[in-house]
Amino acid sequence: MAAMLSLASIAQTKDTIVPKPVVIPAGYIAKIDVVYTKVNGWDGRADLYLNPNASKPTPVIINIHGGGWKTGKKELVGGFNNFFKAGFAVANMEYRLSGQAKAPAAIEDTRCMLVYLIKNAKELNIDVNKIVIMGGSAGGHLALMGGLLANDHRFDTNCPGVENIKVAAVIDKYGITDVWDWTFGPESKSSSPKLWLGDNVKNEAFIKSVSPIYYVNKNSPPIFIVHGDSDPTVPYHQSVDLYNKLQKLGVKSQFMTVAGGLHGKFDKEKNNEINKSIIEFLKGINLFD
Repeated sequence: MAAMLSLASIAQTKDTIVPKPVVIPAGYIAKIDVVYTKVNGWDGRADLYLNPNASKPTPVIINIHGGGWKTGKKELVGGFNNFFKAGFAVANMEYRLSGQAKAPAAIEDTRCMLVYLIKNAKELNIDVNKIVIMGGSAGGHLALMGGLLANDHRFDTNCPGVENIKVAAVIDKYGITDVWDWTFGPESKSSSPKLWLGDNVKNEAFIKSVSPIYYVNKNSPPIFIVHGDSDPTVPYHQSVDLYNKLQKLGVKSQFMTVAGGLHGKFDKEKNNEINKSIIEFLKGINLFD
């Protein structure tokens, strides 16, 4: 019989967060608030949903919340049922927000989550060759950075000791791909990037170093992108530019445009379509037996 855990839904009223039940399939266990890294007195926590008794190590997806690097909590994200049904474990992580630490702190935390899973793969019964990272908005940016860095260890200072970091795929939901463009470009509307960049706000070389689009190469992992073409927050062209570069270099990728779509907030039917397409994409890169 499936166990039930209560997480907070994205749906919110003015004064309360409406709980959203998450169904954990039979055989799965939940480890809540697992500390995956410690930095200057801050504990990086993740909620792990695992299948410890699976006959062989399972694929795992890291989920990263959005919020412009300045807001958001892991507890505000649910909706993992499609991944449970596909046999995935899930690591739903938090990271340091810009009020706690400036760039590149959130990227460092994403990399530490990866390293934690790799170092503890046997205990967690997960397959290190089948790690997927997914996020929306700022979470999409972090998912891209986490995967595209591969064995570039420049942001791994807090979590050394793992040389072979491999991400099987990235799911990028309307993520920021070019931080300079989002900060200073003609469609720039958000104060979030300047807050996150802090003293590096005019440091073009640094901003390039935290922008996923500059890390794409022919060996990049497969990437699934979804973006609304009327997004008022993260310009749609950021995903277009990323996809075009992926295609030019021959990286396996898929781009779903949501016609008239805003910054997420897609209707239930569209979300179901997106989730189905993500699973099909992952099947296409042999993440399922």
